[in-house]
Amino acid sequence: MNANITQRLAPTEAAIDLDLGLSTKNKYVASKYLYDDHGSMLFQQIMHMPEYYPTDAEFEILAMQSGQIVDALAFDKPFNIVELGAGDGIKTRQLLKTLLAGNKEFTYIPVDISAQAIDDLKRNMQEALPQLKIAPLVGDYFSMMDQIAAMGLPSLFLFLGSNIGNYPDKAANVLLMHFNEAMNPGDKLLIGMDLQKNPGTIQLAYDDPHGITKAFNMNLLNRLNRELEANFQLSQFDFYCHYDPVSGEVRSYLVSLKDQKVYSQALDKYYNFKAHELIWTELSKKYTLTQIEDMADQNGFSVEKNFLDCKHYFADSLWVRL
Repeated sequence: MNANITQRLAPTEAAIDLDLGLSTKNKYVASKYLYDDHGSMLFQQIMHMPEYYPTDAEFEILAMQSGQIVDALAFDKPFNIVELGAGDGIKTRQLLKTLLAGNKEFTYIPVDISAQAIDDLKRNMQEALPQLKIAPLVGDYFSMMDQIAAMGLPSLFLFLGSNIGNYPDKAANVLLMHFNEAMNPGDKLLIGMDLQKNPGTIQLAYDDPHGITKAFNMNLLNRLNRELEANFQLSQFDFYCHYDPVSGEVRSYLVSLKDQKVYSQALDKYYNFKAHELIWTELSKKYTLTQIEDMADQNGFSVEKNFLDCKHYFADSLWVRL
């Protein structure tokens, strides 16, 4: 072997995943790759924009209707509250405060794949609610849900933030069926779902005049450059976002501005882009109340009640596992 030849490191799991998306006919990058450190900071800015209504709408529901949500649970013995993809848990805090004020006996179990996120959440929750019984778990949803189901206690699972809308219909149903299989009969699921509304309101929320959503998507190219050791030029791409009020889908894309080749040193591979070719980056589905009922029914749940904000922009839908 020639000693001057540098041994190439095995590609990371992320690099393999990204390569798959960029090698298909209709190029895509999974939306989870939008959230590196800088992307997460930009998304925090998005959530504070006046045009971006989902965060405020769901916060209003949990702040103003937490008492009604607690009453609808109707658990008559100690139970768990399990938050899937807990993040910072800030929206959940009001619901937990209401439960504590009512002397309900429960354990809060936030689940997140990020150990750092869980550490931060636990510290913040203990400072804000020192009497809260908290038992965080780090890992993927399904292994943790199986562990929780084995405890034998009734559970309320939280899947907030309209995260379900980031999955295409088939994948969303697969996910919900997995949830159902990991839950016990009588367990409940409070699921955040963004509702269909004036198309202009939705378009403005996902293609804002401040350019923050564009920066959020364009930052993905920086991550591609890191993960693939690639040479994407941000000036040679643009951002495009479209809401289809018939399908209820917001789709976001990066657009190649010219014919070009991008090289990945990590994979020793070129990616060819035609002028105006798209990279699909994100899906955000909006639902009708009828669609929410249908999704619950298809996946072994029954809708007990939809909790809506004052503008009827958003629903936290309470389902029971049949």
